[in-house]
Order: sequence, then C-alpha cells, then structure tokens
Amino acid sequence: MSQHFLLSAAARTLSLGKVMRMSEDEAFETFKTIRWDENEGQPYCGKCGCTAVYTFKARRIFKCKSCEAQFSVTSGTIFASRKLAVRDILAAIAIFANGAKGYSALQLSRDLDVQYKTAFVMAHKLREALGKVADRTKLDGVVEIDGAYFGGYVKPANEKWARQDRRLLENQTGKRQVVVVLRERGGRTLPFVTKAEREGVPLVTANVSPGTTVHADEAPHWDVLSAKFATKRINHSEAYSLDGACTNWAESFFSRIRRAEAGVHHKIAGRYLEAYAGEMAWREDHRRMSNGVQFAQIVDAAMSAPVSRQWKGYWQRPA
Repeated sequence: MSQHFLLSAAARTLSLGKVMRMSEDEAFETFKTIRWDENEGQPYCGKCGCTAVYTFKARRIFKCKSCEAQFSVTSGTIFASRKLAVRDILAAIAIFANGAKGYSALQLSRDLDVQYKTAFVMAHKLREALGKVADRTKLDGVVEIDGAYFGGYVKPANEKWARQDRRLLENQTGKRQVVVVLRERGGRTLPFVTKAEREGVPLVTANVSPGTTVHADEAPHWDVLSAKFATKRINHSEAYSLDGACTNWAESFFSRIRRAEAGVHHKIAGRYLEAYAGEMAWREDHRRMSNGVQFAQIVDAAMSAPVSRQWKGYWQRPA
C-alpha cells in the first residue's frame, strides 16, 4: 500500500525547532529577504521608492534619504505596528502552517506564551493575508458545487414534549449561514458565505467560465444552471457517485472544515465564517505541498498584504 503524502518525508521540510532557535537578527534578515525580494533583500522607501536609506543601529528601523520617512521591515504590511518580536511572528506562522486541520488561537497563545487576544488577531491576520493573494479568476474544466450550513444552533428543550421542530423557520435563530463552495477538480476552491444555498446560483454564473461542466446535487435551485452550463446531477438519497456525476470534491472541502470545527475551533460561524472558509480552502488546495513551502507562501502573503483595516487595533475599538 502506498504511503500517504502527509506521512512521507517530502511533506516535512520545515522544522519548528529550527525557527525557534533562530536569533532575532537571523529572523530579521529573513524578513528583509522576503519583504524586499525584488531588491535583493535591501530595504527601500515604501513612500517614494528611494533605495538610499539610513540604517539605525539602536533600533531595527530605516530612514529614507530622500523623503526622510522612517519605516521598519513590517511597515505597510499586515504586521504593521507589531509588538511581537520578528522571531515570534515567524514561529507563529510556522505553527499555523503545521496545523493540518487548522490551529486554534488558544493553542497558539499557549505555544507562544502570549495573550489570547494577541494570538486571535495574529491568526486572523494570516487568514486575511491568504485571502488577499488567493486566485479569484474564473474556474473551468469540471467544477463541483455544494453548500453546507453553519451556526444558528438551537438547543433542544430538556423534556420531549417541549421540543420544537428546529427545521421550521419560526423555530430558528436567524443566525444560520451557508458556505457555498465552487471546487474545480484538480484545481482551486472558491468558498462564499450566504444566507441560503440558492444564493449560490449567481455565484456560479459569475465565477465559472462558459463551457464548464458543473456537477451539483438534486437541490432544485441548481436546475437553472443547465441553461448556461453542461450539468451533471447526483441524488444523494440514491448514491454518492453515479454515472460519472458526483460532488465528492466539494464534500472533501466540507469534511475538512467540519473537522476543523469539531476538533480545533469548536465554533465556526458568524462574522468570521468567511475567514475560516477561506483558510480551509487554502489548506485543501495546498495539501500536497510540504509544510516548508506552505510556510514560505504564508510569510510571502503576509509581507505583501497591506495594513489590515479590520484587525489593526482590533481590541482597542469600542464594543
């Protein structure tokens, strides 16, 4: 029997121990190399583009000789105004990359010995950075579509006579959301968060190229797609795969996000659902890459992402 990729040596090219043993100077040089890769790792001003800069010895910051603006290795990136040491940020990214099913902020706070609030924002900044570099061009070839509901749990009453039918709209909280996924076989995964699965119909039209073969389940709202795409339908009450029609690739994505919800985060819902869905789509699309390659991609995404308007100063805002 062949060995699963995640169990092979090829999947392990990143050593967390090596990252933790880096000095702050080594971590700083690593960030410089990635941040200013197009200038051979040498800093330049983000405001005027001047490559002539002063280097401060007392602090790890730079000053532009042209416009005299001061900046650091993380200025203008998603880690702007950071408080953590550069090595701790690299360690956080390595830990995040190693979480095959995701990584909780509570566990990250314990690993780094930082407040939960710090770890929470750090993890969401990484998710935002991955979302900004995600390829959002139209899918083609063979695309599977499906939806899964999250949140809005209604606890049943203790006594049987007092229990309500939670399938009825009047007995729901209104907080339930659905993740609609469009997954290209052998390609990319595009998740979207909506209030109902039928809202995924225009998303398919907008994000799937003409001429694509679309696979969907028996839900009636997908019927209109046959007017624009070659469609194959599968009735899950009869089979999971039949006559070449199935949505197993889409179900694989939902399997990953469900395992992350049940075993890692325990709650994936509300206003953060889209961020978690995007993270799981990235993990699913890069599951055959080594953890070292994943680490490098996350660092590169974080250093190329602009300052986060959502997460910068998140805990200082009024409730």
